[in-house]
Amino acid sequence: QEQLAEFGGGLVQAGGSLRLSCAASSTYTVAWFRQAPGKERLFVAGISWSGTGTLYEDSVKGRFTISKDNNKDMVYLQMDNVNTEDTGTYYCAAHQGPVREPPTTQDFDFWGQGIQVTVSS
Repeated sequence: QEQLAEFGGGLVQAGGSLRLSCAASSTYTVAWFRQAPGKERLFVAGISWSGTGTLYEDSVKGRFTISKDNNKDMVYLQMDNVNTEDTGTYYCAAHQGPVREPPTTQDFDFWGQGIQVTVSS
């Protein structure tokens, strides 16, 4: 059972930027999900194992960028121009192989513990 690790959460003002990192094997399809208090865990962004394919949830398109460094086994989520609706616990998830589009939590086998992102107005 692989355990993923997330880094980089915290408090940021609306309009600001934050970068999340996830330690995950370079062989995996990796995605970021977020969960607001009392709500379900929803897909935010995903990247193929090769890094050539990316997918974003509509509300983050043009603001968030997912990337990976396969030499370091790291996946990043650059969050720019954040707003209060981006607040939540962010989870890194991984799967060996392709996933459906858009992915759901059921498509991923391995998860991180989650990291808090709070956007203040």
